[in-house]
Amino acid sequence: MTSQTTTHEFQAETKKLLDIVINSLYTERDVFIRELISNAADALEKFRHESLTVEDLFDAHMPLEITIDLDKDKHTFAISDTGIGMSRAELEANLGTIAHSGSNTFLTQLAEAARKDVNLIGQFGVGFYAAFMAGQRVRVQSRSWDGSEGHEWASDGSGSYTISEEKGLHRGTRIIVELKDDAHEYGEKWKVEQIIKQYSSFVSFPIKLEGEVVNTVQALWTRNRSEISEEEYAEFYKFVGNAATDPMYRLHFSADVPLAINALLFVPRDNFEHLGFGRVDPGVNLYCQRVLIDQHSKHILPEWLRFLKGVVDSEDLPLNISRQSLQDNALLAKVRRVITKRFLKYLDEEAKKDPAAYLEFWKIFGIYLKEGVTSDYEFQKELGKLIRFESSRSEAGIPVALAEYVERMGEGQETIYYISGPNRAAIEAGPYVEMFRRRDIEILYTLEPIDDFVLNHLGEFEGKKLVSADRADLDLGEDKRSAEDQGEPQQETMDEGSSAVLVSWLKKTLAEKVKEVIISKRLVDSPAMIVNPDGYMTSSMERIMAVSRLEKGIAPEAGKKNLEINPANPLIKRLAELQKSDEPFAQAVAEQIYDNAMIQAGLVVDPLTLVERNYKILNRAAGV
Repeated sequence: MTSQTTTHEFQAETKKLLDIVINSLYTERDVFIRELISNAADALEKFRHESLTVEDLFDAHMPLEITIDLDKDKHTFAISDTGIGMSRAELEANLGTIAHSGSNTFLTQLAEAARKDVNLIGQFGVGFYAAFMAGQRVRVQSRSWDGSEGHEWASDGSGSYTISEEKGLHRGTRIIVELKDDAHEYGEKWKVEQIIKQYSSFVSFPIKLEGEVVNTVQALWTRNRSEISEEEYAEFYKFVGNAATDPMYRLHFSADVPLAINALLFVPRDNFEHLGFGRVDPGVNLYCQRVLIDQHSKHILPEWLRFLKGVVDSEDLPLNISRQSLQDNALLAKVRRVITKRFLKYLDEEAKKDPAAYLEFWKIFGIYLKEGVTSDYEFQKELGKLIRFESSRSEAGIPVALAEYVERMGEGQETIYYISGPNRAAIEAGPYVEMFRRRDIEILYTLEPIDDFVLNHLGEFEGKKLVSADRADLDLGEDKRSAEDQGEPQQETMDEGSSAVLVSWLKKTLAEKVKEVIISKRLVDSPAMIVNPDGYMTSSMERIMAVSRLEKGIAPEAGKKNLEINPANPLIKRLAELQKSDEPFAQAVAEQIYDNAMIQAGLVVDPLTLVERNYKILNRAAGV
């Protein structure tokens, strides 16, 4: 039975808001369910707060819960809560007007961009209007916690609403949405359950859909860490990460600055990009008061941490009115910085606590941290502690930290050296490490194409410069120990005059290929080596750029290199003699030495020319 029905016109600002909400504010209709659930949860939370200080509350026996009922035949969606409820005056004030200072200014901005408001988010009577996206008529039945008589508010959203007395209501609010012809799917259980699990799984009050509680997973990030079992963490990870196995790492923390933040982050056991599934979406979801705001958020963590799974929640996030985008980019950047630095600190702690377990993580996810070094200067210092590479002092397949390298550096050494190669064996058989081996200087092995870019971008670690061993300007200083002192056979070298003649001849002979020919101070056994005259560009970086150009259909540009020769090597000494007695053959040998050095540097040579020349040299050697 109803009585005392009165009709009211919407406040002008409310009419404008309704038009914006229904036609342009929300990008997906589904969010109207999220908004109604959020408002119901707010009402329940307000009642729970009041119940702490007030005795003899109306309908005090009723459980605090949200109930959703669907009628497929009548095409209705109904949501009820047992929260604080509203009186007749509150229904009119909350649903018929926007009783906030500056509302006209707000609506002017909202009409221009539908993305300008911060103040009204979470207020009953704003998110509520989203119901009109799916409903042709909406009724709100509510009875206040003070026990005053209940009332029904009803409107089709066109310009007016009615309020009438409604007998027999319990405390709380019930909203009945009479669905539009093209929104009947919201009367289907499967559709509503899907939306609840996507947006509202962690609402702190039970949500019953057709009598069944559907939000059964707890919002673990809101609980004290000491009260949560390993099994609960594992089950929660499997839910939010859509995973079948336990996580590799877990970080659960809270922060108060710049916002109140609760975060629960997980490292999975598999890298799906590595397994060939393509670039993965970010795996951390952003919540505000346990309600999903941004699934697979691209804002809350840098892109190179996209492998992480989990949730970040803050009650203070600056959201726009639709809860669909974040405001205040400067504040958001601070939040991202806090979370990222905390996670990197956690990784560093775990690496020290259990190096073997961290190396397993590095093997699977190290590529993401390398990406971070090359793309995100802000966190390079923290990332420098986490990257790992094999070295001349490590066992094969066991990478080491830069900090370990620094600890082992000899007296007076101020540089961290590294050299690129396709594998460890190729590097150790090459010419670039000979002087390092002779002088017992550790050198890092960069075995992945991106590694040289990583160390070049990092630049230094703990004040020690990172330098590639194939740089033309590399200076290891004077080697005061003789080969004899080191137990090596003494090798005679060419005199300065003969060396100068050979250098001049090689520059002329290889003029199309080399920029300079230099007497090497770092070759021990090998006859020659290629170095890039550009101190920045290493052979590895040049290889990557060549591949990139080919992928774009552009021919690689091979600049001239410097050729360093070893005047103590028998082949080089014999070449000096040949260029005087048999210059045509000496030229073939010189070109072959150059191509061999290019191959050892991992650079491209013309295979047909190399093979043809090689056979000529073999014929000569075999006396054919």
